[in-house]
Amino acid sequence: MFTPTPLQQTLQFQYAIACQLLDYHLKDLSEEAYHWRPAPASLHIAEQAGVWRADWPSSEGYEIGPPSTAWLLWHMTFWWSMVFDYSFGQASLQREDLAAEGSAAAAVDRLLALRSRWDAAVAELPDAAWMEPGRTRWPFADRSFADLAAWLNLELMKNASELGYSRFLYAAHHD
Repeated sequence: MFTPTPLQQTLQFQYAIACQLLDYHLKDLSEEAYHWRPAPASLHIAEQAGVWRADWPSSEGYEIGPPSTAWLLWHMTFWWSMVFDYSFGQASLQREDLAAEGSAAAAVDRLLALRSRWDAAVAELPDAAWMEPGRTRWPFADRSFADLAAWLNLELMKNASELGYSRFLYAAHHD
């Protein structure tokens, strides 16, 4: 029987909390809330030649505006897909390979499927792999997989919080 190390237990505990927050903010996401732009200057998605594409920020300054819910779901799918591919796949995925989804349901389904793939892959890792840098190739290298898992937990919690903020703004704007 697999018994996680104390470090793995802590990382999995953090991950579970982040997933709970994400699930809360994904629940009952409407198409209108998904496509709503919180400000004229905001990161969003748009259909281009039949493919939904996400804006790519030219900076991380405040002038780019707040992201939309649609952009946040694409962004989570982007970085999680990249981490997954570079940790468990071919390490060849590029940002341009990741189109956005045109509907809320498709975006949520895609993100939850990615989470399931991540959960299954992480569950199969032997204890030693958590402390080795071999699977850590994006967004940084030469750090342990445990460090990558910690970064993923932080990024997931941050993006889940941003998603919640976007949902609160939408609800307050449409009451």
